[in-house]
Amino acid sequence: MATGAATGAATEAATKPAASAQAVSPLAVDNHGLSTPEARNVQCWLMDNWGYPGPLNGQLGTESWKAIQRFLQADWGYPGPINGVPEFSTDRALLTFLTAEYGYPGPIDGVWGPGATVAFKRFAAWCAGAC
Repeated sequence: MATGAATGAATEAATKPAASAQAVSPLAVDNHGLSTPEARNVQCWLMDNWGYPGPLNGQLGTESWKAIQRFLQADWGYPGPINGVPEFSTDRALLTFLTAEYGYPGPIDGVWGPGATVAFKRFAAWCAGAC
C-alpha cells in the first residue's frame, strides 16, 4: 500500500512543476501561420529595422514579438506594452498593417484567421530581401 501511495505522489509531483512552469512563462513561439523560413525572413527584417537581437531561427518568440510590437506601436496604432506577447491588440494592429499593405480583406477585429495568415505570408515574402 505504501508503494501505491508513493507512486501516486510521484506522478502528481511530476506533473505539477510542468504546469507551474507553463503558467509563468510566456508562449515560447507563435509564428501566426508562417513556416520557419518565412518567419526567418520576418526576423531578418526586424533585425535590420526594429531592434530584434536574434537569433535568426524562424521561431517568432518573445524577442521577435517585441520587435513587431515596436514596429506596430510606431506606425500602426498598437496601444499596448512592448512585452512580446502576441495578444488581441497586437493582432489588431498587425491586421491594420496587413490590410493597408498586403491585401488582408478584413475585418480588423484582432482575431487571427486564414486571410490574415495569407497576408502575413505575403509580408514574409517581401521581408526575404532583408536576409
